Amino acid sequence: MATTKIITYNVNGIRAALTKGWLDWTKTINPDIILLQETKAESSQLDLALFENEGYHHFWHSAEKKGYSGVALLSKTKPDHVEFGSGNAEIDKEGRIIRADYGKTSVMSVYVPSGSSGDERQDYKMEWLAWFNDYIQKLRKKKSQLIIGGDINICHKAIDIHNPISNAKSSGFLPEEREWMEEFFNTGFIDSFRHFNQEPHQYTWWTFRAGARAKNMGWRIDYLMATQNLEKALKRCVILPEAKHSDHCPVLLEVEM
Repeated sequence: MATTKIITYNVNGIRAALTKGWLDWTKTINPDIILLQETKAESSQLDLALFENEGYHHFWHSAEKKGYSGVALLSKTKPDHVEFGSGNAEIDKEGRIIRADYGKTSVMSVYVPSGSSGDERQDYKMEWLAWFNDYIQKLRKKKSQLIIGGDINICHKAIDIHNPISNAKSSGFLPEEREWMEEFFNTGFIDSFRHFNQEPHQYTWWTFRAGARAKNMGWRIDYLMATQNLEKALKRCVILPEAKHSDHCPVLLEVEM
């Protein structure tokens, strides 16, 4: 089996990221599979030759609302099958899930809703998470080797956030969100970054306010999660904070598949 390099990256607008040198950065990393979130664009708004010239097959699942949400998957190897969305029309209108199948292994890009804009959206986030857990457990009966990459919008533990005490009541670090994440991992998923790295101060998102990134006052909300049956195939997982095309940074997983 060959080692596959998978990157997940919330680009906070693919067109904006491209103007900040995202494509040149991608060439230096040379991932086999790129999972994007918050693309904020339809494929018709992009020069798709940019991706094709780098050898990528590309697949886009956009939100109905213009300039909002959206996920994509770029792959050097043509997948056996690509699933756009989840099959749930209400969920899929926000463009939050895309999956590619490669032999026995499936790779998914996910963008979990944020609850930071208010109670109504936080309630929706919790409903969405309950639905997502159900959806994934059903999917695993058909796709038992699954890698889920994306912006989960939750810090799992206190080590994953710069100030757990002052953020105890912040969306993304609420007790019920962290409990959901713990239960999700307990269904048989590995947090691939923490599988290799237990060090503090490892973050993937920083607010644009108050020079948070320069001070590394961040949150780890972007994950690459693998089903436990892939544990021996996991080779390395690192956060790449030097990539600065977004308020997030990418996470890289090397896995045999």
